[in-house]
Amino acid sequence: MSTLPTAIRIEDLSDPRVAPYRNIKEKDLERAGRLFIAEGEYVVRRLFASDFPIESLFVTDRRLEEIGPLAPEGVPLFVTSTEIMNGILGMKFHSGVIACGRRKPWMKLEEVLPNRPGRLTLVVCPDISNAENIGSIVRIAAGFGADALILGEHSHDPFWRQSIRVSMGTVFQLPIYQSQELSQDLARLKSEWGVELVATVLDEDAEPLSKAKRGERLAILFGGESQGLDDATVRACDRRVTIPMKLGTDSLNVAVAAGVFLYRFTREEIFSK
Repeated sequence: MSTLPTAIRIEDLSDPRVAPYRNIKEKDLERAGRLFIAEGEYVVRRLFASDFPIESLFVTDRRLEEIGPLAPEGVPLFVTSTEIMNGILGMKFHSGVIACGRRKPWMKLEEVLPNRPGRLTLVVCPDISNAENIGSIVRIAAGFGADALILGEHSHDPFWRQSIRVSMGTVFQLPIYQSQELSQDLARLKSEWGVELVATVLDEDAEPLSKAKRGERLAILFGGESQGLDDATVRACDRRVTIPMKLGTDSLNVAVAAGVFLYRFTREEIFSK
C-alpha cells in the first residue's frame, strides 16, 4: 500500500506555491511554463496514469488520506480546507482534488499515426473553436478507438481546463497533432499514408451516412457548427457524407455528430470488402 507523502499546508490562496490554481487564464498558464490544470478525481487519476509531467497535487483535508498516496514520488502535495479550496475563483469545484501538469511538445504528424500497416481511423477538426466541443470530441474519439485527432490551425486548445474536464482525462491518452498547415497535411495523409478523406456536410445531395461504407484508412473531417467545413477543405476530400435531418432541424452539435459518425465508421460490417 502506498504511503502518504508529506503534505504542505496551504492557509491562503495567495501562497505563491499554488499560484497556478488561482483564477489564472490558460494563456497565462501557457506562458508560465506550458502548464495545465486537471480537476476532479477521475481526471487527476488519468493524468497520474499518463506520461505527462506533473507539477503538483492539491487536495482538501477530507481527500488527503485517499488521494495523497497517489501522488508520484517527488511531486509536491498541497492540502487545505474545503473553504479555502472553494475560494479558487472561476472554478466550480466540489471533489477536493486538483492537479497541475506540464504539456509535452506537440507531436509531428508521422508520430501520431500508428507505425503499422492496415486499418486507420483519424478525426480531423479544421476549425472547432468551442472548448467544450473539443473536449467532447477528444472523449468520443478515444471512446470509439480513433487512432489520433488532428487539429487545424484555428481549432481550440485541447489543454484548457474546460476541455480537459469535458474529455474526462482522455486527452492524456489520445494522440493529438496540432497542424500548422492543414491543407498540406491533408494532402500528405492521402499521398503518403493512403488515407481517404471524408467531409461531413449538411448537403442533401451528399452520401447518407446510413449507406456509407469505408476502406481501411479513413479520416473524418468535422467543421464548426455555425460555418461547417470551408469549401476548400471539402474540395480536398474524397467524399461528402451527411446525416439526414428531420422536423426542420438544420444540424446536430458537432460533438454529437462526431459520435454518430464514429459509431457508424467503426462498425466492422461497414468495411468495404
